[in-house]
Amino acid sequence: MTFSKICIYGAGAIGGWIGARLAQQPGVELSVVARGATLAALQQHGLRLHRAAPNPGEASGMSANASAGADSGASPTSPLSVAVKASAQPADLGVQDLVVIAVKAPALAEVAQHIAPLLGPHTVVLTAMNGVPWWFLQGFGGRYANTPLASVDPQGHITQAIPAQHLIGCVVHASCSLRGPAEVQHHFGNGLIIGEPSGALSARAQALHALLQSAGFDATLSPQIQKDTWYKLWGNMTVNPVSALTGATTDKILNDPLVRNFISQVMLEAKAIGTAIGIPIDQQPEDRHAVTRKLGAFKTSMLQDVEAHRAVELDALVGAVRELGQITGVATPFTDALLGLARLQAQGLGLYPAT
Repeated sequence: MTFSKICIYGAGAIGGWIGARLAQQPGVELSVVARGATLAALQQHGLRLHRAAPNPGEASGMSANASAGADSGASPTSPLSVAVKASAQPADLGVQDLVVIAVKAPALAEVAQHIAPLLGPHTVVLTAMNGVPWWFLQGFGGRYANTPLASVDPQGHITQAIPAQHLIGCVVHASCSLRGPAEVQHHFGNGLIIGEPSGALSARAQALHALLQSAGFDATLSPQIQKDTWYKLWGNMTVNPVSALTGATTDKILNDPLVRNFISQVMLEAKAIGTAIGIPIDQQPEDRHAVTRKLGAFKTSMLQDVEAHRAVELDALVGAVRELGQITGVATPFTDALLGLARLQAQGLGLYPAT
């Protein structure tokens, strides 16, 4: 299988980074669904990517949404500019071989409403997003398999709009931010983990893996993408909302023993849920804290969203974990407290729907 027509749905920091790299591959025609200032910038000067030189001190397991505003210390190289076909209407772009969805979770319902013109019988949809995806239990989870997740797909509209046969999951380990509309700064990290939700090493997954490697990504083909998703979530679901609540960078959060212990208790609940659905984590919270500490002091993406007055991803990062606890019968009092506090704050700021 080849991927000649590729569309980025969500030309933010991560989507722009992926798109700009893929656009350099021979025979690739890149399209972008965008609106407003981003659309105008794409039409005027294309997609711009400022690349950072490799940083030998990068920590493994680094999270995209834990470092979007971080300073890598790497020396930037000359910017890359690629021409794209951009439109606010997916129908203008036509059926694609590959659609990369790289939006924040609150925007996904709107994507589902408009994505149909991009999808043909063999289109692959790569979900490069944070948190628990709507397809997480589709064909996975033992006796809990195929249970719908109302926290991330309340009416099932996303599942209907993007059928399971199109999906390949993606976990991003990279740090990117936006300098301006359609202008991305890559800071550090270069990892993309992809995999079929079923775990199959399909021909299309292998072809996509090869394309990503050719484009210069540190791409890994996973036999259990849910495990990779859950491990990344294991750290992000705590430091993100705690930082949004407190305004603190991650170093200050982890340096406070009371806050760190609270975070560890939430992580232990998530660890028990993972075991119940077939994703055992062979680490303790302090092991993951050590990984986070290696990234230095940074603002999480959720704190940046609060400061920029953007909708927060509470449902995908925390609400879905609470729901999985209810599905599996694992008690989640610490997760419940975290969700309640973060939700109340976000509602007061107008960044989360009122219940």
